[in-house]
Amino acid sequence: MADNVKVWQDRRKIAQMITTVENALPGHEEILQDIYKKTGQAYIIGITGPPGAGKSSLTDALSRVYIDMGKRVGVIAIDPTSPFSGGSILGDRIRMNELSTHPQMFIRSMGTRGQLGGLSAATHSAVMVLDACGADILFIETVGVGQSEVEIVKLADTVLMVMVPGLGDDIQTMKAGIMEIGDVFAINKSDLPGADRTKIELEAMLSFLPPKEWRPPVRMVSATEKEGLKELVEAIDEHRTFQEKNKRLEERRKRNVQEALLAILRDKMVARVTSDDRYKRLLEEMVKKEIDPYEAARQLMQK
Repeated sequence: MADNVKVWQDRRKIAQMITTVENALPGHEEILQDIYKKTGQAYIIGITGPPGAGKSSLTDALSRVYIDMGKRVGVIAIDPTSPFSGGSILGDRIRMNELSTHPQMFIRSMGTRGQLGGLSAATHSAVMVLDACGADILFIETVGVGQSEVEIVKLADTVLMVMVPGLGDDIQTMKAGIMEIGDVFAINKSDLPGADRTKIELEAMLSFLPPKEWRPPVRMVSATEKEGLKELVEAIDEHRTFQEKNKRLEERRKRNVQEALLAILRDKMVARVTSDDRYKRLLEEMVKKEIDPYEAARQLMQK
């Protein structure tokens, strides 16, 4: 415990490590290899939902609750990428400025860099760094729900889906795949008109999804008014307890480890293939219809 506290307090070192792995700088693989055995201690909570749902405000409010409980909290906020600088546009570190210097808190914004799924390609590496450096609770806040933004389920132990009043028919048109990834649902801005109706509509839609052992609870919260946060944290803790008792957490993390390995294999395979001398020649042959993609792939896969 003492070692974790010491490492957690070295904010500059943590920031440098994340920068190295995020940008795949020289030595990034060695860092991830060194820290891997120290990972697996943090509980990872993915926060997603439609744009404007108040995900950042809720992340901020929940972080304060966990900090008050004596937990070390890490936040990885995924923002859209600037087409000019390649950096994060929204800057959640600014939006969560009051907490950014808290000794129990570490916040990092990362740009998607065009990555689909609502996450940055380097999110998993950043999670490993914060986990190994002593985080008890890790929040991953996605850009916002879209058709393909279900990647968070491959990283999080619990996925918190954030909704807001006034969605109306939007709830009905949301993709089933997106709704199915939610383990806990929060209706933020519950002080607004229509919150109760949104809760009823959401629970009705959840009842139409395929039955599961865990029925996602729906909680009413107001991040700005600090209402309902305790109940939401309890719902998250109940999901954690359910998974631990039924070995679902072990299964989930095994699946996530598999996804991480496959991602590394894909990256290395693509890098190897695209650096092959035959790659450009085969592309030209495909353009001229002299060869089909499957034959080109077969040739590239040959040693």
